[in-house]
Amino acid sequence: MDMQATLALPFFGAEHQAVLRQAEDWLSALPAWSAPQGRLELDRACRELAARMGQAGLLAHAVADPAQAGARIDTRAVCLLRDRLAQQGALFDFVFAMQGLGSAAISLDGSPSQRERYLGPTREGRYVAAFALSEPQAGSDVAALACTARRDGDTYVLDGTKTWISNGGIADYYVVFAREPGSAGAKGISAFIVDAGTPGLEVSERIDVISPHPLATLAFSACRVDGGQRLGEPGQGFKLAMRTLDIFRVSVGAAALGFSRRALAEATRYALEREMFGKTLADFQLSQARLSQMATLTDASALLVYRAAWARDAGQGSPRAAAMAKLAATEHAQQVVDAALQMHGGLGVREGHIMERLYRDVRALRIYEGATEVQHLIIGRDLLREARERLAPAPPRAVPIPGPSRAIPNQEQI
Repeated sequence: MDMQATLALPFFGAEHQAVLRQAEDWLSALPAWSAPQGRLELDRACRELAARMGQAGLLAHAVADPAQAGARIDTRAVCLLRDRLAQQGALFDFVFAMQGLGSAAISLDGSPSQRERYLGPTREGRYVAAFALSEPQAGSDVAALACTARRDGDTYVLDGTKTWISNGGIADYYVVFAREPGSAGAKGISAFIVDAGTPGLEVSERIDVISPHPLATLAFSACRVDGGQRLGEPGQGFKLAMRTLDIFRVSVGAAALGFSRRALAEATRYALEREMFGKTLADFQLSQARLSQMATLTDASALLVYRAAWARDAGQGSPRAAAMAKLAATEHAQQVVDAALQMHGGLGVREGHIMERLYRDVRALRIYEGATEVQHLIIGRDLLREARERLAPAPPRAVPIPGPSRAIPNQEQI
């Protein structure tokens, strides 16, 4: 099932056909692109891609219109674009997704002035956004974050460390989550917009990973932020972080789906071309069985991802559906890419080959924005909650007491 066949599913409308055409037109007109080499070239490429996507109007599908308070992001459009951009290259998907994730908290709880100042330039690709939530000891357990925000008159003073921050080092601003000193758990956390270059904010380390993209550790030391930079009400940051992640969690599955599609296409083409023992690789039943498995896993991912995206847009979304979509699509993508690389043999592990790149690109999706293990917990707990509600004994029914009847004499008649 290719993307056009996917769009024929009952989850989509004509507007989604237009979104995909917009992406195809942009990609076909894009100048020749090669993977950036080195950190400086990588940083430059990300900013250039953000600018190009903004000029083409693609970022308008991930970043809310600043003039429309409370505007919803079309989850299906975001997923379609991540699906298609991931097929083009991991960096394309990364830039698009991070502009949305980095600015979503402002879309949800930003004041009119905050929305105007940040969303417009982010939507146009002039600003690069970043979402600063994770810490050395607070990844999946968000409520364990230790970065503090101490109130001091009309300002807040931030102290602490954030790490694994995508776009760290190139972002124009960071949405930072920190807690009131002395608070614990999910309570007391607030969100702040911190401009790059704010005194007390330092990019303390650039982190290199197997699928290159800008990633950094941020250090806050007596970093003073104006009270007007706080997002929403104080102490509501945990809920805001969860609402932000909820918008984009399903779309991680869409990116994984894009990697699966590209791997399957590469494996199919290679099987038809590769000659072996007087035949092509495609002539062997073992190859056909492997391609069959890859195609089935890819289609299963597509159905789960776009079901969850449709449900969210229709106001029927659930944590279980989103978790199933991310879990299945990312795990399936790992299997599909691995099988495709195996079919390529030694060529698949050659540095710079498309399969070698896909193998590196797909791995992190099983970790970020909720690791596979966390998705299992979400699904399992929801299933058990539903079962308990279904199996709980019904409350006793009230039995009506009959009134006086001619057939039953009352006390006075006896």
